[in-house]
Amino acid sequence: MKHHIVVLGAGYAGAYVAGTLARRLSPADAEITVVNAEPDFVQRLRLHQLAAGQEIEAPRLADVFAGTGIRLRLACVTAVDPERQVVAVADADGSSELGYDTLVYALGSHVADHGVPGVAEHAFDVAGRPGALCLRERLDSLDARGEGGKVLVVGDGLTGIETATEIAESRPGLSVTLIARGELGAPLSAGARGHLRRACDRLGITVLEDTCVEAVEATRVLCADGTALACDATVWTAGFAAGPIAARGGLEVTGNGRIVVDRTMRSVSHPNVYAAGDSAYAIGDNGRPLPMSCASAGYTGRQATDAIVGRLTGGRIANTKLEYLGNHISLGRRDGILQMVDHQAQAKPTYVGGWKAARIKAGIVKMSLWGTSHPTFGLPKRKRRLAAAPDPSLAKTVRPVENGEAVHG
Repeated sequence: MKHHIVVLGAGYAGAYVAGTLARRLSPADAEITVVNAEPDFVQRLRLHQLAAGQEIEAPRLADVFAGTGIRLRLACVTAVDPERQVVAVADADGSSELGYDTLVYALGSHVADHGVPGVAEHAFDVAGRPGALCLRERLDSLDARGEGGKVLVVGDGLTGIETATEIAESRPGLSVTLIARGELGAPLSAGARGHLRRACDRLGITVLEDTCVEAVEATRVLCADGTALACDATVWTAGFAAGPIAARGGLEVTGNGRIVVDRTMRSVSHPNVYAAGDSAYAIGDNGRPLPMSCASAGYTGRQATDAIVGRLTGGRIANTKLEYLGNHISLGRRDGILQMVDHQAQAKPTYVGGWKAARIKAGIVKMSLWGTSHPTFGLPKRKRRLAAAPDPSLAKTVRPVENGEAVHG
């Protein structure tokens, strides 16, 4: 009987894992099913550009996985039951269960509101395509008024910086304010911080440092010092968290929902479950948790794949590198910062800025999209034909369930 591998999520981590498994495992021995809520691949690295009004590619997953033997199930994951080894999903046809032998959990993350009142009701975000499109529509309406609408971006992490600079550059008629909890660009080197400040000045971005937002309302945000900042749109970029599905299923998770894994990305509580990308709480080679990032998705995805292939084939499981090398920050389309870090994740004194850094970031994004659009990296045609042959046994793994809360992966 074939070993059934189910991959939850087709983002940077999930698509990579599924494609690499299809390339390395014989279709006679393993079948791979990917479950994803959306029909298209979402370039999360570029959602701030989408929100700002630019068009970004969104390859159809059916085309991405065509000819690889990977089965695509378009559905929302509603629950996982690692004891019974089933996943509950919901789609237009109703609810059902999908059985697995090995599960790869790569459902990613969503914006974290940190319990701040009003974020869910009044703030926009760029953590997913629907949120980015909602923000884009709001910015379009502000531009159409021609009255210089006010946009507040809360959070000065990489997402906040990229979102504020992209909106300011793409929509110069709007007033953009970036709210930083501490010093702007605190993790960067002194030179990079200076470059970031100059970029904000050039783009007309107002920066408020040492400012803590305690509540978000429809037309203003309330700060801890009693200040009320009027706005027409609030964009919340103050961190991310994993969804509740893993915790509800009994998997061991961290406080923000990430699955605790060993060095091979295997769940420490359930050995048939692996995690990759933002869903995995993995310790890097420097002894620190890997950050939520596209780079971490690649490292954790590669390690999970090596472990699964090794265990299924009886081969040696290599420890792939789990590194945090630095950050690539876009500051609009013509500027950027490349900040490398040392082994302790501290910024190195030197950095690359300007057009060169922007081109490097653009190249990384392009390579990430290419890797997703070619998930098997050139799987031989004969193997593609064999892998694509239909397997009627898949239908036996689907069983109806009565209910489930729909959560987008």
